[in-house]
Amino acid sequence: GNSLMVMLFTLTVAFASAWYFGRQLKVNTTTTTLIGVGTAICGGSAIAATAPVINAKDDEIAHAISTIFLFNIVAVFIFPAIGHFFNMSDIGFGIWAGTAINDTSSVLAASYSYSDHAGNLATIVKLTRTLMIIPITFFLSVYIARTSNQKSKFSLSKAFPWFVIGFVLAALLNTSNILPSVIPQWLALSGKFLIVVAMVGIGLNTHLIKLLKNGIRPILLGLFCWISLATVSLVVQYWIGLI
Repeated sequence: GNSLMVMLFTLTVAFASAWYFGRQLKVNTTTTTLIGVGTAICGGSAIAATAPVINAKDDEIAHAISTIFLFNIVAVFIFPAIGHFFNMSDIGFGIWAGTAINDTSSVLAASYSYSDHAGNLATIVKLTRTLMIIPITFFLSVYIARTSNQKSKFSLSKAFPWFVIGFVLAALLNTSNILPSVIPQWLALSGKFLIVVAMVGIGLNTHLIKLLKNGIRPILLGLFCWISLATVSLVVQYWIGLI
């Protein structure tokens, strides 16, 4: 319940800050929208689901994904450091990471490096947040269809984050105690290794020089949205007594 309240505030602030700073920095509406959903919901997955709905161009998608990936990398290093500096609890850090870091892989990398308990909580919070892709893309498809002459179709199969199904099935399988204990332990260890692989992949996909050549304004937009999101998550947690 508390994590849902934090999520409600952070999603609202992320979209509001994207709209405000996008106008102030004069970033085009499509790129602003992509960076907004990437920051608020699920990084690259949200951008990939939203792009066809708002008829985004390839360069706009590239700008948004590169910007989001840049802050994914930064988050993995600075979030645990900030958490330890302020002596945050596992619960507080798990909710903070789950609500304020963009991509799922980065959430897991940052939170599990803090503690296993923080990682478990952050995973649940992040996957719940990821499900917001569906109503957001549906709303955008309706909005685009009403405000432009271009046709915009909502596709549930494209918008739905299918990896959430895998998470739920794995959780049910582990809870049922059907598997020998050694198998979940081995899978958990393998999962942590794959998180490292995913982060390496993100690094290999992030070309910093090309990112800077695309312009500083989308990067600043992503930075301001991200700072707003992370700050509000902490403020709301403090307000409701979690930290």
